[in-house]
Amino acid sequence: MNTRADPHPAGRRATHTDPVGRRVLIVDDQAEYRAIARELLLMSGFEIVGEAADGATAVTECERLRPGVVLLDVQLPDADGFAVAAQLAQQDPAPVIVLTSSRDVSAYRQRLAISPARGFIPKAELSGASLAALIA
Repeated sequence: MNTRADPHPAGRRATHTDPVGRRVLIVDDQAEYRAIARELLLMSGFEIVGEAADGATAVTECERLRPGVVLLDVQLPDADGFAVAAQLAQQDPAPVIVLTSSRDVSAYRQRLAISPARGFIPKAELSGASLAALIA
C-alpha cells in the first residue's frame, strides 16, 4: 500500500524533480534488495544513477549525482532513514524522497506525516508503477 505524505507542508520548501522524474538513487543496506529494486525500476523506464548502503553515502551520492528521486530505506546501519531524509531535503535542489521498509506503513505513519518524504512504499510492493504514482 503506497502512502502519500503531503509533499509541501507549511514551512517546507518544495522538492526538486528532474524533467521526467526518472533518475533514481537507491539507498538500502541490503545489496540483494538494491539489485532487485534496480531491475524492477529499470524495467519500468527509470534510470538508476547510483546506489548507497548507508545514510552517509546516500547524502554524499545525492550531492554528487543529483537524482530526481531517492528510494530510501528507513532502517540503515548508520542512521535513521527519516534523519537522512531530512538531510537530503536540505540539498539544493532537493530530490523527491520515497521511503521504503519491510515493516508495514502503520509503524511509521506519524513520522511520515512530518517527514519531507513524498511517501512510503513497502519493500514487497515496490514496482515502477508504485514509484511513478508517488512522484507524479
